[in-house]
Amino acid sequence: MVKAGVIGSTGYAGAQLVSLLANHPHISLTYLGSHSYVGKRFSSIYPSMQGSCDLVLEEEDIEGASRRCSVLFLALPHGMASKLVTKEILERCVIIDLGADYRLSDVSVYTQWYKSEHTSQHLLQEAVYGLSELKRPLIAKANLIANPGCYTTCSILTLAPLVAENLIERTSIIIDSVSGVTGAGRVERTDSLFCECNESFKAYGVTDHRHTPEIEQELSALAGQKTVVQFTPHLAPMNRGILSTCYANLKDGVGEDEIGAAYAKWYAEESFIRLMGTSLPETRFVKNTNTTAIGWKVDPRTRRVIAIGALDNLIKGAGGQAVQNMNIRFGFAENAGLASTVVNPL
Repeated sequence: MVKAGVIGSTGYAGAQLVSLLANHPHISLTYLGSHSYVGKRFSSIYPSMQGSCDLVLEEEDIEGASRRCSVLFLALPHGMASKLVTKEILERCVIIDLGADYRLSDVSVYTQWYKSEHTSQHLLQEAVYGLSELKRPLIAKANLIANPGCYTTCSILTLAPLVAENLIERTSIIIDSVSGVTGAGRVERTDSLFCECNESFKAYGVTDHRHTPEIEQELSALAGQKTVVQFTPHLAPMNRGILSTCYANLKDGVGEDEIGAAYAKWYAEESFIRLMGTSLPETRFVKNTNTTAIGWKVDPRTRRVIAIGALDNLIKGAGGQAVQNMNIRFGFAENAGLASTVVNPL
């Protein structure tokens, strides 16, 4: 059994991660850190976990936790992990960071978009971007894994085959993404209140959402040249889920056959990607799973492809992908402790 710990365990992403680790066949959940609930049992904060995880929450102490655990997950706001992680910690413990601090390879891009100082720039070269399906060989050898964001996971996985196979005009990519309210985290904010979100639908972060450079960084790597996208996130009145609708102009000679062949080439053997062809995914098709569902349509009138991806933002977009990365890193079956299909399809 591998000893695991979570710092930031009582937020939505952290709690989802704890629930997955508590039921993982190869993990002994050893340490849970919390800023707000020290001394309380995890199951007193989340009563649904009674009997499954009754660990007492401790002070957030990465130094001490790294001596007790073989893998430590950080579910913290941006700007905090870079102040905590050190080379010495990485020599004795695998760190999987669910925040943004190690996702961007260029520290100036991080500073520009997050308006925050990065205090461990020297570790950026050691960090691996943990998009499991695309970075598997690197993840398997890394001690610092940067878990991708929820919007970025959905957008990149949906677009990767089209970009990598050079089937679309890179300058034409537009991404409209919709998230459930848990994407805002478990904090008291007026715009996250039920009365503010229910029976409403809105765009936010228009032109300046912080996941934009992350998407561009990974699509540029796949394309082998700089790729810029137009990314617009939206908030929907649902608890969890991401739906990304991606538009791009097709290269000459590209049609549905070439699109389908590209997706099959990249994802046919992936257990956590469900290719739906010209059927289109919905968030309820992947709720409570680690699966990304992808479908697409070609519009012959406009010569565009419309590719649509859906995932659960707290699982494949956060805690589930973190567990998937851990499974890869420690040589477990990649699906250990993770669901790929919806238990109740309604």
